[in-house]
Amino acid sequence: MRLPLGRPDLSRWAELFDVPVATAPTAMAPAVTFLGVSTLLFDDGESALLFDGFFSRPGLLRVGLGRLAPDEARIDAALHRIGFGSDGRHLEAVVPVHSHYDHAMDSAVVARRTSALLVGGTSARQVGVGGGLGHDRIRVVASGDTVRLGHYTLRFAASTHCPPDRFPGAIDGPVVPPVRTAAYRCGEAWSVLLTHDSGRTSLVQGSAGFVPGSLEGWSAEVAYLGVGQLGKCSPGYIADYWTHTVREVGAQRVVLTHWDDFFRPLELPLRALPYAGDDLGVTMEVLTRLAADDGVRLHFPTVGRQEAPWGGNPAADRSE
Repeated sequence: MRLPLGRPDLSRWAELFDVPVATAPTAMAPAVTFLGVSTLLFDDGESALLFDGFFSRPGLLRVGLGRLAPDEARIDAALHRIGFGSDGRHLEAVVPVHSHYDHAMDSAVVARRTSALLVGGTSARQVGVGGGLGHDRIRVVASGDTVRLGHYTLRFAASTHCPPDRFPGAIDGPVVPPVRTAAYRCGEAWSVLLTHDSGRTSLVQGSAGFVPGSLEGWSAEVAYLGVGQLGKCSPGYIADYWTHTVREVGAQRVVLTHWDDFFRPLELPLRALPYAGDDLGVTMEVLTRLAADDGVRLHFPTVGRQEAPWGGNPAADRSE
């Protein structure tokens, strides 16, 4: 019997952390840095963008009973760690995958600190406005839109949140912190196809939800696959999620995100969510089987490490 406050031991999948993909950013392939939950930095040394940018990571008690506001000290420390912010390089954009607090709460502060655009749906706009961004610093997108940002092209498709969505619906007014957790309703959820000028392609799927057929015709070498709450879903749902994301785009490597305990500060070693909220073991049992069936490589990213999971030469890959 699993105790609700127990949690999976990440050492069970140690070999999936050890895949040798560490790199420095280059024009031929951006480096990708995992920074907890679904926060991903894509950086080729000249042009960079950030998905989510969630660094505050408030504790469970505050999330459940208190009011939330971005922790600017933690945000500044995280940005300094990766070389961005007021005394570093700027970002092209901050792109929340949806507007729950663990994705979008820090997005306005991060955009201000890095001179970035905030790019997302109408609910993300309300987070940006409430966080003090001017309308000229916010770009609202809709499903089907393609946006050019530095050396990257982003294509957006409507998605859904993994069931259950505890805070569903749109945000209909500016979110001015401090606020209750429920103020950060899900809003629009996105599947994003990222194409770098080198030809490298990635699917960014921040939440373990899907819309059948929404990615039809898309192709991506790598899928950044959010797995939060997936272990509470049925094996059939997990298989459907894989089919409508990884199989749909033909990804050959899957990098797993949104598995860590986001109530814990980022400067401490990452650990899996407790069984009360998720069961990473169940998720991995199903995904390991599906990956083996499809010849897909699974990978857990190491927080703070620059990685390039594509491998090979993009022009040669496309000619095969």
